[in-house]
Amino acid sequence: MDDALQPRTIPERLVDEELLVIRESVALLSKSQDEGLVLREILHLLSEFLGLNRGRVVLPDPETGELRIVHAYGLTQQEMARGRYLPGEGITGRVMSSGQTAIVQDVDEEPLFLFRAVARDKLPQETVSFIALPLEQAGRIVGVLGVHRLRERPRPLARDLQVLKIAATLMTHVILVNEFIRERTGRLESENRELKWALTKDLSTYGSFGIVGESLQLRRALKQIEQVAQTEATVLLLGESGTGKELFARALHLSSPRRDAPFVKVNCGAIPENLVESELFGYEKGAFTGATGSRPGYFEQADGGTLFLDEVGDLPLPMQVKLLRVLQEHTIQRIGARKEVPVNVRIVAATNQDLQLQVSQGKFRLDLFYRLNVIPVRLPALRERNEDIRHLVRYYLNQINQGYQRNVNIAPAAMQRLMDHPWPGNIRQLRNVLERLALLAEDSVISETEVIHVLQSESVTTAPTIEAPAAAMATAMGHPAPLPALPGEVRVRAYHSVQETDRQAIERALLECHGNKSRAAQTLGMTLRQLNYRLKILDIDSPRKKAGKRPN
Repeated sequence: MDDALQPRTIPERLVDEELLVIRESVALLSKSQDEGLVLREILHLLSEFLGLNRGRVVLPDPETGELRIVHAYGLTQQEMARGRYLPGEGITGRVMSSGQTAIVQDVDEEPLFLFRAVARDKLPQETVSFIALPLEQAGRIVGVLGVHRLRERPRPLARDLQVLKIAATLMTHVILVNEFIRERTGRLESENRELKWALTKDLSTYGSFGIVGESLQLRRALKQIEQVAQTEATVLLLGESGTGKELFARALHLSSPRRDAPFVKVNCGAIPENLVESELFGYEKGAFTGATGSRPGYFEQADGGTLFLDEVGDLPLPMQVKLLRVLQEHTIQRIGARKEVPVNVRIVAATNQDLQLQVSQGKFRLDLFYRLNVIPVRLPALRERNEDIRHLVRYYLNQINQGYQRNVNIAPAAMQRLMDHPWPGNIRQLRNVLERLALLAEDSVISETEVIHVLQSESVTTAPTIEAPAAAMATAMGHPAPLPALPGEVRVRAYHSVQETDRQAIERALLECHGNKSRAAQTLGMTLRQLNYRLKILDIDSPRKKAGKRPN
């Protein structure tokens, strides 16, 4: 009778052991979030109850990408330290690269088995197998589970594989959960540090510079400004037009040891190309026709202080070379002068353009970009700091009320409308809208209806006085024609981003107006500034400019 029961005893015992390993492994997940503890205990269970020994979890190094044994059971610290593999190297590296389970029936007969962690003489003299499974979820392989197994065992290999696959799934879950927790904790710690920094700072100081808000994005930019204010490092302010780059530059200057020296602002895009050098470096008497006296340039005017180069991306290439030399040598030479003059100036540059793209297009020097991009500070667009709109509205309304002797407030619904607006013109546009609302308000409280009306007109720009040509040109450019103006209203044209399809209509308008850009802008329903912007973006020469070019 005992002999008859014996064949059923072994499989029942095996099933019990497998269920025990699985049950205890799952229980570990609910008991602890410690990745190392949970994975080592699962490896311990596999060894203790199933005889799958020297289990190890191999994970890629986050910095080098090299595979290394991070968690193990039955291996010494020295053996774990030796267990390092390049992607694709050995059995472990192959499994990590391919995502396929590998079964080595006899490690002595497999050339790819490297014996790197455990030497052969440390293993049993019997035939030793090795099983490696990918730790994978949703197509992403995060590591490898490997175990040793004696080949001659009463347990079927298929049953061991089945349990190992369940263990691998549980291990992958533990690793990914801990990865998520680490990332989330890191973000929270970073935000907590920034908030602690903000709480220790007097934000009213920045409010006196005109920088208003409490959003995390704004605080990050202010923190960077404060960190570099006491240094001489060149700062490059990046951001869309209207985000307050001049305010940040002035705040940087006033927070620095140079606060009592001059702060000189230069709009590089507003200076005619043939005057840039004389404006920046100055000139001597008689240097050119009309130079009846000597004049210091902006660099000399800012000596000892800060020079703010706004729209630095608009500098012509020849001037970029000379600016680079000034930044390297800290000397300037006036036009018509024979000797150089030393200058002590801190440079703060700003642009709303992608300078790296301009470098790739050959429009901006790479060496100058490196000189300016020492400390890049990105200023957030207003739509990225929506929570600051409420503070900005109150700040500017207070200024406007004081400046115009008004006493205007804003209704909650009107405030919400302002907060919901995307503000393509950023803070500058918000300030202009508030000024218009305050001056045209019929009551002491700005209503939602008034805000809606002004915001609708804000999405458009001033149109020409002659309506038909503007409509025709808008249609030719593939845009809707401007709506007819009501009596007493300004005709407007809907705002559109620059498109390649605008080129033909712009060139036609310039040709018909004989290169007169002001007249062409009026014909197209644009301001002169908008037309010049499109000419620059689309790289269009006016007929007048083309006519002045000499043949090669």
